[in-house]
Amino acid sequence: MTYCLGLSLEDGLVFASDSRTNAGVDYVTTYSKMHVFTPTPDRFFVLLSAGNLATTQEVVNHIQRDLDYPAGGPNLANVRYLFEAAEYVGAVSLAVQKEHSDALAQSGVSGETTLLIGGQIAGQPHGLMMIYPQGNYITSSPETPYLQIGESKYGKPALDRIAHPGLSLNQGARLALVSLDATTRSNITVGPPFELATYQRDSLVLGCRCRFDADDTYLISVREAWNNGIKEAFGNLPKFSWETPSNEKITKPQPVPLPNS
Repeated sequence: MTYCLGLSLEDGLVFASDSRTNAGVDYVTTYSKMHVFTPTPDRFFVLLSAGNLATTQEVVNHIQRDLDYPAGGPNLANVRYLFEAAEYVGAVSLAVQKEHSDALAQSGVSGETTLLIGGQIAGQPHGLMMIYPQGNYITSSPETPYLQIGESKYGKPALDRIAHPGLSLNQGARLALVSLDATTRSNITVGPPFELATYQRDSLVLGCRCRFDADDTYLISVREAWNNGIKEAFGNLPKFSWETPSNEKITKPQPVPLPNS
């Protein structure tokens, strides 16, 4: 399994992914799930992938082939809108899955893949979309400025509480790292190295791309700060009305006699 997420903010985009891939408990490897495409100077795309590794690699290869040897059809160099890029990638993904579906079904293996695509075409707003295995897609919104794929449930609470479009790119990057680390804590199929990238609106180039190994000092410091902050917040929760101050002795309540019938 894997976990990837993207944030669509007023200032730009944040992308984050883990790198763990497993085919059973005895075969765990690492692969980058973040793919960057800058086919022409007027556009920029990042693709994040979760699902069958062979499918996602074939999809990425087909996308690159269509850029290297255009055949008159759509590709990332000639689409006019981000949604057209999502439609194109969704069609490629669906075609790859259909090609291998019978053989995979006989083996009891799922060939499905789910993708996040984000970026910008000059003259258009930046954006973020999730492409389903069936080829259709949804987009992020101001009310929900993030999208997740893969093992999403453990990293979602922090996003639900904190994510909003007004976050800076650096704040969004820290939040994404917290979401990744929280998922790792609860699910062993997700783990470092983590990849993190930011995109400044209208720049049409990748701002930064970082990798965090399990023993990275910054990752450890973020984890410790987040954990300590949660513990402190828990300790400061309002007391119940029946609680006594912690420095006083708590006495066992005495039973109240029932009235005679």
